[in-house]
Amino acid sequence: MLKVTRQGFYKYPANKDRPWKYRQLADAMRTVVSEDECNDTYGRIRMYQALLLKQPEGVRIPGERTVCRIMEEIGLSHRPKHRPNGITKAGREARKSEDLLKRDFNSSEPLKKCITDITGIKAKERI
Repeated sequence: MLKVTRQGFYKYPANKDRPWKYRQLADAMRTVVSEDECNDTYGRIRMYQALLLKQPEGVRIPGERTVCRIMEEIGLSHRPKHRPNGITKAGREARKSEDLLKRDFNSSEPLKKCITDITGIKAKERI
């Protein structure tokens, strides 16, 4: 009915009042952010590096991904705005290639002027 296992149901009251195991680390992160006004833009990598550099007493620093999860939980995580580059479309004039033959396809010598569409080149398959 509650869609909770029996073990989970009985384990909840025991863990309900237990303090969060990352509370000291979260406090250390808030301290790093409060030290300078520019620190509030720290991402997970910079925060992890700052914690390793400071080495707060009595705080075990977990991996970088755990630091990221804790930052999200305490509201320090900032998602950068995605700024796509190079999505502009060139106009028709910009796509045209230079007309080197000036529409003169006649040649006095064989293989002097070889013209084809790049999709029209046929070659034998080598085995």
